[in-house]
Amino acid sequence: MIVEDEPKIAGLLEDYLSSRAGFRCRIVDRGDEVLERFRADPPALVLLDLMLPGLDGIEVCKRLRAESDVPIIMVTARTEEIDRLLGLELGADDYICKPFSPREVVARVKAVLRRTSNRKTSPPQDGLSMDRERFAASLNGQPLDLTPVEFALLEALQSRPGRVLSREQLLDYMYSDYRVVSDRAVDTHVKNLRKKLNAVAPELQTIESVYGLGYRFTPVSGTAGKTPT
Repeated sequence: MIVEDEPKIAGLLEDYLSSRAGFRCRIVDRGDEVLERFRADPPALVLLDLMLPGLDGIEVCKRLRAESDVPIIMVTARTEEIDRLLGLELGADDYICKPFSPREVVARVKAVLRRTSNRKTSPPQDGLSMDRERFAASLNGQPLDLTPVEFALLEALQSRPGRVLSREQLLDYMYSDYRVVSDRAVDTHVKNLRKKLNAVAPELQTIESVYGLGYRFTPVSGTAGKTPT
């Protein structure tokens, strides 16, 4: 849920979080409408602007915290230390000051969701298991020696089976420090990742290239570790 009354900022955040990062978003432009919308369809995370019509972000944060532990990231142009402390003391999980990089917001959202998630491991697919807390992965019970970037890449693909992710989308998942990297770097990391997966299961072709678009994870249920007939 994006709670922001400036249409341009709200639209920019929605673009990066939905079309580029794969999150389903909805926008609320008034503070006094948040609680009703929240109760009707509870989101996984709230991006909450501080200055809002109807009810300010501080009061919205108080009311959300009174009935939910949903992750909250506060967004504001007011950078005074008292505001920063107040926002966090009210139970906000993070705080972003305007102006901000949209890629930074995406990275912060992912980081907060990882930190607050109750799921320690993702469901195995084709014998693939990923432990987000330890940044450890295994295939058919055998550990995969992945770099942090390779882990982030595999997690992004594996958590969205059948969905095509562009190189630009994958870059947002792979690098949390907002560095400028050529999207062709994704191809190199995919190549290295395939080698490590194939070293454990040579017949498993689970990361598929989609010409002109990007890559997708294609589960092949029940075939991991078996010899094709």
